[in-house]
Amino acid sequence: MIQSMKTILVVDDKANVRQLLQDYLTEQGFRITTATNGREAIYEARRTKPDLILLDIMMPEMDGYEFLRQYRQEKDTPVIIIT
Repeated sequence: MIQSMKTILVVDDKANVRQLLQDYLTEQGFRITTATNGREAIYEARRTKPDLILLDIMMPEMDGYEFLRQYRQEKDTPVIIIT
């Protein structure tokens, strides 16, 4: 039985944090997509339908709290806050 690869959306405005998480989680067999703020994350989450979201709170344009308020109206994807 072939199991599909799980997708994780990493949302953080710091490139080094996104890269570190992407490198590690890719090695563990996950498919990773990234966003630099909440606005990008809304778009990316709608496009890729992730199984899990790793979310920073303090970001420009749209912070993590506002992302959660908006995204929870559409989906209940598990979210882990990374801050």
